Amino acid sequence: MIAYINGQITLHTPTYVYIDINGLGYHVNISLQTYSAIESLTKVKLWTYLHVKEDGQTLYGFKEQDERAVFVHLISVSGIGPNTARLILSSMTSVEVRSAISNENVVAFNKVKGVGPKTAKRVILDLKDKMIKEGLSGDVKVSTEITHIDKRQEATQALIALGFQRNQVQKAIDSHYKPEISVEELIKAVLQQVSR
Repeated sequence: MIAYINGQITLHTPTYVYIDINGLGYHVNISLQTYSAIESLTKVKLWTYLHVKEDGQTLYGFKEQDERAVFVHLISVSGIGPNTARLILSSMTSVEVRSAISNENVVAFNKVKGVGPKTAKRVILDLKDKMIKEGLSGDVKVSTEITHIDKRQEATQALIALGFQRNQVQKAIDSHYKPEISVEELIKAVLQQVSR
């Protein structure tokens, strides 16, 4: 198991980064939560989870240990795979996920594509006791501004990588875009609209 990865970021996208460690480049999948915390960094330490299955291995990275802990809890639930867990953590912070589970807030999960009421109830049933025992922990969010063209492109690429159709997300991005909006806010707004 790879506990963490610490190196130079050679490529940033809202859904994955490339991290160079002594000339070896790692493709690390990330959530929008982690992207917002590292988008202005050139060097980073990410807490990791290596997902192994028959046809490949996928490395997931998290800026905060709490986000990694919530991810591991989520994928322990039947019907929640790593991509769905990453989508949940792109729609809500780890603190919001813990709070939704602890307070049995099914509606909070309904905003996430692929998580219906039955799956949300299963997540709450399986994880509520664990979340209450662990308690809530804080998370720091960092956001920086980029040009409006870059924002639209990054948001579009991130949403396509999360499984949405290009024409569907471009219309939604156009309806939510404002010059002052961050990429993270834009993606979250679109996620809420297209997941209804």
